[in-house]
Amino acid sequence: MILYPAIDLKDGQCVRLLRGEMAAATVFNDDPGAQARAFHQAGAEWLHVVDLNGAFAGKPVNAEAVERILAAVGGRMPVQLGGGIRSLEGARAWIERGVSRIVLGTVAVKDPAVVHDCCREFPGKVAVGIDARDGRVAVEGWAEATEIEALDLARRFEDAGVSAIVYTDIDRDGALGGVNVDATAALARAVSIPVIASGGVKDLQDIRALMATGAIAGAISGRALYDGRLDLGEAVALTKSGGQATGQTGGN
Repeated sequence: MILYPAIDLKDGQCVRLLRGEMAAATVFNDDPGAQARAFHQAGAEWLHVVDLNGAFAGKPVNAEAVERILAAVGGRMPVQLGGGIRSLEGARAWIERGVSRIVLGTVAVKDPAVVHDCCREFPGKVAVGIDARDGRVAVEGWAEATEIEALDLARRFEDAGVSAIVYTDIDRDGALGGVNVDATAALARAVSIPVIASGGVKDLQDIRALMATGAIAGAISGRALYDGRLDLGEAVALTKSGGQATGQTGGN
């Protein structure tokens, strides 16, 4: 299982939200490039970046901050990017700049043909972001609820060539209440696409629980890394060891 440290960008700064509320943003670093370097130096294998403003605006807003991240770690650590990518042209622009994987969320619901087009043009470089509240998908930066079940959406892309699904339990995101292991594992077992867990990953115990399912390909953590509840080096060592690493179990 791969651990993805998260950099969420709002107004050019690294922040964490509470359950997706832009008004509940905590700034952790005003230098995204430095934060990316710190995660790389701590042993991260991948980096997960979200343009939060872009997710609401439907177009890239924090492009300069993303460029700083790519300049800091490009070529040394792959970066997956989501937020505001709504077209083939937008996906192409970021991949040409060095993004290793794009994450398509809102457009997967509103214009799924874009996902198929991107998968054909950029094989292995497209993920679908499924953000759910009570099992139902939310879009437009989580501001718009739908009646679509997360599993139904995932199944629509079984044959599209999607390289991963990033599944976020919105009510767990940024709340440090623990990851929704059961829902994430159920989704992972129901589809053939690798699933990455997001939302609420708070400590090594959560990572062990995800690994123990034998079904989940990755986990994203943000706030717990920033506030010290989760040590990135220990977490990476645990994932690489297959769950046999010793050390802190984390905690409240």
